Amino acid sequence: MTSTVASMLRKAVGELSQAGVDSPELDAELLLAHVLNVERSWLLAHPEFQPDPKQQARFRRLLARRVAREPLAYITGQRWFYDILLHVPPGVLIPRLETEELVERALNWLLDHPRAVVVDVGTGSGAIALAVAKHAPQAIIYATDDNPFALDVALENAHRLNLGQRITFLSGDLLAPLPEPVDLILANLPYISLHLRPGLMPEVRDFEPPEALFSGESGLGHIARLLAQARHHIRPGGMILVEIGHDQGAVAAQLAQDAFPRATVTIHPDLAGRDRLVAIQRSEVGGSESESR
Repeated sequence: MTSTVASMLRKAVGELSQAGVDSPELDAELLLAHVLNVERSWLLAHPEFQPDPKQQARFRRLLARRVAREPLAYITGQRWFYDILLHVPPGVLIPRLETEELVERALNWLLDHPRAVVVDVGTGSGAIALAVAKHAPQAIIYATDDNPFALDVALENAHRLNLGQRITFLSGDLLAPLPEPVDLILANLPYISLHLRPGLMPEVRDFEPPEALFSGESGLGHIARLLAQARHHIRPGGMILVEIGHDQGAVAAQLAQDAFPRATVTIHPDLAGRDRLVAIQRSEVGGSESESR
């Protein structure tokens, strides 16, 4: 039987559906488009096209990985974030759509502070730092991570996107490697409680790096440490934007207010209306935040 684009997609959708994949049609099309090096729209316009045997064999291999619930980004090695295409190999966190809200708010803040010094804490693939670097050309940008492999991936992405000269990548724990105070701290740190691990989707639980997902029993260990360090690294009038879990708004807001008693703390929802970001606008008044306690 001759294998056409239409027949290959039809069979793939059935296998992915049976495996419990959330978006079987989309994933099948993206995988086949990746194998044929075409856009998804091309597939829909050429359902009668017959891939050659090598292409069919490669598609079957990649499909088997997706049926086993390996994330699509790891299979194709790439993921769109904001408006940049990132290389995302296994071993680094896959950038999420929700994190684009953090970037959007950061860029809005930078409109009024175009020459700000910015740090992306726990940069992973470099997604946040690279999106900010592309759209805030006057900002000075640092990106930190304590994972050497993640830093290598971020640096490779920066060079491929011709943004390598815009970002200084630093190895170390959270804000510790910074050589100077900053105006804007951005962070998508681990925030999932360990007790939630069994209920996560297989794509997350079984494939993404646990050190980029989990932060103790509360899920807020990394964020609490970041806020403690931030008092010594954020300039008066600076902003901190940290992604949080959908049920962490109240606790995260209290942690932020405890760390910065004179700051304005706001919890911002995502597009689904769930808590997603804690924003800390530091007072313009100088001096240690702890002095006001």
